[in-house]
Amino acid sequence: MKKVLAIIMCLGLMLCALAGCGDNASGDVIKIGVYEPASGDNGAGGKQETLGIEYAHSLQNTVTVGGKEYKVELEIVDNQSSTDKAKSAASDLIGKNVSIVLGSYGSGVSIAAAPTFEAAKTACIGVSCTNPNVTLNNPYYYRICFLDPFQGEVLANYAWDDLKAKTAYVLTELGDDYSVGLGYYFTEAFTKLGGKVEAATFQNGNNDFSAFLANAVNAKADVIFAPTSTTAASLIINQAADAKINIPLVGPDTWDNSVILDAANGKTLNGIYISTFYDEGSSDSAAAFLTGFKGWLNANPVKLENNGGNDIVAAHSALGYDAYFVALEVIKAAGAIDAETVAQYVSDVTYTGVTGDVVFDENGDVAKDAIFIKEATNAGAWKSVKAQGVKK
Repeated sequence: MKKVLAIIMCLGLMLCALAGCGDNASGDVIKIGVYEPASGDNGAGGKQETLGIEYAHSLQNTVTVGGKEYKVELEIVDNQSSTDKAKSAASDLIGKNVSIVLGSYGSGVSIAAAPTFEAAKTACIGVSCTNPNVTLNNPYYYRICFLDPFQGEVLANYAWDDLKAKTAYVLTELGDDYSVGLGYYFTEAFTKLGGKVEAATFQNGNNDFSAFLANAVNAKADVIFAPTSTTAASLIINQAADAKINIPLVGPDTWDNSVILDAANGKTLNGIYISTFYDEGSSDSAAAFLTGFKGWLNANPVKLENNGGNDIVAAHSALGYDAYFVALEVIKAAGAIDAETVAQYVSDVTYTGVTGDVVFDENGDVAKDAIFIKEATNAGAWKSVKAQGVKK
């Protein structure tokens, strides 16, 4: 009888282990939170950023900590591109006991979630949130992208030097930290160069940009700079083409999306230029990422659909890819899986990724000294223009 009971108990333990129950089994898993928009104005960009993270995870879904191998799981939440939803989405991740968080596409939602991550002593590595206030006075927030003061200055230099613009029409979205901030940095740099700026703002949810575009024409603008979401950008491009407005459009990193290419396809415009984080020709590793990521997308119809229904590689996917591997390096450096310990080691990590070197400064930012300028052609494709830095 005792032998039968022993066998039953043994079988029970085996079944429990196979089912993943028990403290020991749960301890074999490390969770990385993914805080990104999958809906709302920035949903298209958020999906592409998440895809980069998922692709990296598909290549390496385990990590060794303290001599023990752990399975890495992604916990993905949708912050809905909304600062009102940011706190609840961040709290959802904290409740899932993640070791570290990645995200977000969109500076506003990153800024709004920062107090939640700080209260939980959980580090978040921003992927493409470029506004300075994301990390300023937020000790648990880091990022691997360039910042908007740098981006604004580079784009102002490009408009002045390459597009020969003397008057710029700057269109920003009221209440959007990213849009307003980048508009300010561009304006500051452009006027310093000797240019003139005509500024305008629009409300969130606005669908008609015809009056703004007409005002740009009346102001004799040589360039229109619109740091907006992909949703607004698509409308601006279509309405500019319909009105036969012959003024070059300049957009920031958010415009690096197939939504923009779809809008540009078949349109007659005098150039759509964007700044971005990644160019496949910048290094061997960047080229290898391009090939591997395309193959991964094309093998999965759902992933392909999340990328916009095509295999065009956005810089945000490359950044997401790098962010995942930075997170793994942080976990390995910490030698632990609890969030509070992991958070103490983020600043110590350095990493060379497909978007450049990651070395965090005292504010949790990285110093990247070049931005890639691309043009959206009327064939619906990106054309590399140049890599540009700030004038010394």
